[in-house]
Amino acid sequence: MEAGSLPLELWRMILAYLPLPDLGRCSLVCRAWYELILSLDRTRWRQLYLGYTECRHPNWPNQPDVEPESWREAFKQHYLASKMWTKNAAILETSVCFSLFRRRRTRRTLSVGPGHEFHSLGSALAMSSLFDRILLFPGLHEEQGEIILKVPVEIVGHGKLGEVALLASIDQQCSTTRLCNLVFMPAWFSPFMFKTTSGHVQFDNCNFENGHIQVHGPGTCQVKFCTFKNTHVFLHNVPLCVLENCEFVGSENNSVTVEGHPSSENNWAYTHLLGLIRSSPSVLPTEDSDSLMSLDLESRDQAWSPRTCGIVIEGSQSPTSPATGSPKAGSQEAEVGSDGERVARTPDSSDGGLSPSGEDEDEDQLTYRLSYQVQGPRPVLGGSFLGPPLPGASIQLPSCLVLNSLHQELQKDREAMALASSVQGCLIRKCLFRDGKGGVFVCSYGRAKMEGNIFRNLTYAVRCIHNSKVRCIHNNKIIMLRNHIHHCRASGIFLRLEGGGLIAGNNIYDNAEAGVDIRKKSNPLILCNQIHHGLRSGIVVLGNGKGIIRNNQIFSNKEAGIYILYHGNPVVSRNHIFKGSAAGIAVNENGRGLITENVIRENQWGGVDIRRGGVPILRSNLICFGYSDGVVVGDEGKGLLEGNTIYANKGCGVWMMSSSLPHITSNHVSYNGVYGVAVFSQKDGSGESPGGHVAQENFGEDGDATLWETELEKDDDLLRRPIATALVESNTVNHNGASGLYVQSSELLHVITNVIHANGDRGITVAQSSQLTRVANNSISCNHQSGVKVEAQCKVEFRGNGIYDNRGHGIITKGDSTVIENDIIGNRGSGLQLLPTSDTKVIKNRIHSFRAYGIAVQGRAKALLQENTVFQGKTNKTIFQQISNNQECIMQNNKFLVFKKKSDTWCLANPPARPHLENSLRGPSAAHSGQKVTAMATRITAHVEGGYHSKRSIFCTIL
Repeated sequence: MEAGSLPLELWRMILAYLPLPDLGRCSLVCRAWYELILSLDRTRWRQLYLGYTECRHPNWPNQPDVEPESWREAFKQHYLASKMWTKNAAILETSVCFSLFRRRRTRRTLSVGPGHEFHSLGSALAMSSLFDRILLFPGLHEEQGEIILKVPVEIVGHGKLGEVALLASIDQQCSTTRLCNLVFMPAWFSPFMFKTTSGHVQFDNCNFENGHIQVHGPGTCQVKFCTFKNTHVFLHNVPLCVLENCEFVGSENNSVTVEGHPSSENNWAYTHLLGLIRSSPSVLPTEDSDSLMSLDLESRDQAWSPRTCGIVIEGSQSPTSPATGSPKAGSQEAEVGSDGERVARTPDSSDGGLSPSGEDEDEDQLTYRLSYQVQGPRPVLGGSFLGPPLPGASIQLPSCLVLNSLHQELQKDREAMALASSVQGCLIRKCLFRDGKGGVFVCSYGRAKMEGNIFRNLTYAVRCIHNSKVRCIHNNKIIMLRNHIHHCRASGIFLRLEGGGLIAGNNIYDNAEAGVDIRKKSNPLILCNQIHHGLRSGIVVLGNGKGIIRNNQIFSNKEAGIYILYHGNPVVSRNHIFKGSAAGIAVNENGRGLITENVIRENQWGGVDIRRGGVPILRSNLICFGYSDGVVVGDEGKGLLEGNTIYANKGCGVWMMSSSLPHITSNHVSYNGVYGVAVFSQKDGSGESPGGHVAQENFGEDGDATLWETELEKDDDLLRRPIATALVESNTVNHNGASGLYVQSSELLHVITNVIHANGDRGITVAQSSQLTRVANNSISCNHQSGVKVEAQCKVEFRGNGIYDNRGHGIITKGDSTVIENDIIGNRGSGLQLLPTSDTKVIKNRIHSFRAYGIAVQGRAKALLQENTVFQGKTNKTIFQQISNNQECIMQNNKFLVFKKKSDTWCLANPPARPHLENSLRGPSAAHSGQKVTAMATRITAHVEGGYHSKRSIFCTIL
């Protein structure tokens, strides 16, 4: 045919009148004709498909308004599927023919109905042969006895769906059969409308009402375009079953039950069904089609540069004479706050520090410069720094925190890919389950795969339960890919008693209970789902439940995004958990879990909330922009917090109870609204979450929480062995709104090797400490008030710290303090301020204040000052101040250095500037001791050099 002989539009108009067989013949004429036939996809092929009474819209019932990519391909797939039941015809016909001279047998059509050849289905079956077609004409066909199918036949309703109703109980005993275009209702004597134990059955375009269908392995079934109204499909030990494009409505129990491990004995249809499944379009994601909502986090880098400070000195006054003068009125050098605490009023510098040299310096003052490096915040998030959270600002996530698509995850995880590609047991694809009690129930080692389904307005969508008392190597397993599960009256997906499998790429939302509920040793892989807007938690793991929860988006749930309790022990990694009305992750009632590399942001309560025996491991998470605290370790909460970035939360970075003995190590805590780290003995309502969240938890049918205690697992996880003391170790705490560390506790506390920098109030505030608080080897610098303040009746030991460049005093104390071998340098107030009621031992420190006294003793303070080196600052200040004649202040072997000429050189040497941390590198999890400093991920350095610089003055104090 010449392509230009007639216009293509005219050819398409002509070919639109051809029936299906003629279209097939025309496509074989030549390539031009073949392409012309293909171009009729939206016209003739669509007309042929929709006019075919044995099928419905290819996207029914979920998307009946969405056209398929190709009507011709959809028609082809349905046509091939409708003929699948006859694939064994050649084998059967050969087995029943013993004659050497066989002739091809033609299929007969037997008509049933008033005025036709047969009056009942039973009489037609009695006269049927292999693969005959029995045509039921419109009307109600009721069979009074059970119908037994002994030969393969096809039973088809004539006319539109709904015009032919069949009230019967059918028992298939032949190898194959097909039923199409019928409305099934149960007979009066049995609720079973159809059952088979070994053969293959195919249902196309049928309705089932108020009955049961049973398929027992090695039998198989293929169901497409069917509606099940209050009908239960029971599949027992089925090796392979396909339910596709079906609707399940108004079930009073489960719509589909898959029970028993798939039979190892397969019938003839198994191989053909498997080939048909693999040839049909898959819902597995591709790189182009798969996408997840992107998180609005962009790059923002801001580095802190090393600071160089100098000492300004002028010498004439006696270094030990009592002070008689006071600061001049109107002086901008400092103002005295409560308890004599000085607060500098120098404008802020870029990194939260300040310049020790004020603008009111006298030109004739001598200047000594001591060069050293104040330890600023360590880099986080893949080597970058986090700046202040400005409006509209965002941060760039490192690759370890960016969500992958499902396609990327499956490419990386070959085991998950193999699981997603496998087909065994029951395949449920593109079906709608609505307005009933249950969707799919998998039990007793059953296998089910669900792809592209919608579950809505049910009590639950999917339950996976093993209820056998005999242990077996085959556990229950479900595979759920790209389903929509919403508005369930209980949990969306429920797994218990060793249920497992793959739950990937699903959209789970608006459910009354948890989106996914994992209990009693169930161990699923939950991957790349969106779980949101639930009326309770997103995911609940309890009762020794496990599982891998990875790369999900969990957001806008009324309770915790992930809730772990009663010895639940999942691995939670690389999820984005945000905008929840409660905590991002809650761990209590002896919950456990490894929580790593998650982004937890914008939650109303704590980003992570640990209480009541919860013992999780939190590692390398980004916890940011929360409306409350970043991490809460409440009553009896325990666990390890390591390497997390806790940023820009409106409350505290970490709020914890010292009695819980948490281990806080190598975290970056910055720009939080209140304290960086707050340590309390108790808090109002500390045993309960805000709003009574914990008290109101109810986990449904399995009863009281005490039921789980009988099934507790015991393991020897070294990471969770009890430690003797609460430990805050090797953290960077900077730019928080109040104190970097606030302590109000009656238990032992160790604060070791931290960087506490540029916080909005003091570096460390000890408001209550009836037991010893040990502060050792920390760098405390550039805070907006004093470096450290100790209230009355507090017991604190300071050893080996470097306290630099704070706007108030270096250390101000009212309590029982021991200050040994510290460097207290360059602070705006006094290096060490001892207030009345204090009892302080000050031994072997290096102390210097830029503008005030090296050591100031006020009132009846009790003090032992021994072997300290104290440097003088400005000429109008003395090195040592004592307000009254205090006999309880003992001074022994102290060295007071007064600068006399520019050639004098002071250098922090023997030992070098503190803290000394080069040899205390922290390894990943040395938590069982809690008493000793072991490894540290990054080093803290305080480098000191001699030399002359222009602006800064430093007092050096050694604790």
